[in-house]
Amino acid sequence: MKDSSHLPARAIQLGFLVVVMGSWFVIGRTGAISPLFVPPMEAVWLAFSRLVQTDQFWSAVRTTLMTISEAYGIAIILGILAGYLVTRSRFLTQVLEPVVSGLFSIPITLFFPLFILLFGIGPASKIAYGAAYGFFPIALNTIAGFAGVNSNHLNAARSMGFSSFGTFRHVLFPAAFPVILTGLRIGFFICFASVLGGETISSVSGVGRNIALAAELMEPARMYAWIVVVVATALALNTLVSGIENRMRGH
Repeated sequence: MKDSSHLPARAIQLGFLVVVMGSWFVIGRTGAISPLFVPPMEAVWLAFSRLVQTDQFWSAVRTTLMTISEAYGIAIILGILAGYLVTRSRFLTQVLEPVVSGLFSIPITLFFPLFILLFGIGPASKIAYGAAYGFFPIALNTIAGFAGVNSNHLNAARSMGFSSFGTFRHVLFPAAFPVILTGLRIGFFICFASVLGGETISSVSGVGRNIALAAELMEPARMYAWIVVVVATALALNTLVSGIENRMRGH
């Protein structure tokens, strides 16, 4: 029953993909839109076939994936640690949670030149940028998760002689984990998008840099080939992360 309930959603997703691909094919065939903006599908496929045979392609993909991984790892550590420490005090939670929420509402892109100034145009600035952006949803969800644990459960654990670590392991963390997991998911895709965006704006390597370079050189087929790589990677990662999330939730 659970699998069949997903069939309508899957059918809609597949239908949307078919419509997009079909429209792209028709536009490319008829020339309804200038090939400078929407190149024919065949030209993009040819450009992609050539790309994957080059060392430049795999080097760029490796650089971007490593940058995303490092940025996300930093965001996880700092986000969960900060969120947990804030919730150790009700006063700190009331004071700092609105502050973190307010900072998250500010487009960090405005400060991207500062990241470039501090860390240069190499991967380090994109790691810092992605980690800073991914930190906020993880920290906010961690705060919400730990602060939302029923105090009666904590009092019961203490009355049964649980140590601080035992209370954290058996009561606090399991109760907060579903909310934290949502923050980890959001933080991951924010890291993914911010790293690619940073590479597109200013970088010496990576997938985003190659997209920007193809646009500067007026090579739309090559640019779309790189974009297809990004979209395919995002879909694959979304499927992977969703599977991990469902498994960790016990479904």
